[in-house]
Amino acid sequence: MARFSLHTSLTGPKAVIALAGELDLAGAATLERELADLQASAVVIDLRGLGFMDSSGLRALAVAAQRAQSAGRRFALVPGAAQVMRVFDVTRMRERLEFVADPGEVTVA
Repeated sequence: MARFSLHTSLTGPKAVIALAGELDLAGAATLERELADLQASAVVIDLRGLGFMDSSGLRALAVAAQRAQSAGRRFALVPGAAQVMRVFDVTRMRERLEFVADPGEVTVA
């Protein structure tokens, strides 16, 4: 699988960040920098382009969700491949994070 990349698109107050490649320690740092600079009322992370994610990627997403909640922002994830989702299942984080089938489902009031 290719190394990590991301693409951010803004639609009004909503940001969609599409991830691709491998979300590991190096990719997690890139994602954290992107999220730190983002000014949006809602953030959707699209995992469909990932081929791999490890615990450092999961940690980056969990911290981002917690920060968004503390700031009153909506944070949602679009599920990815089975091997990526397995990390959420094993850690039971799928139960604690919001998942949507499509980024368009997330609206900002």
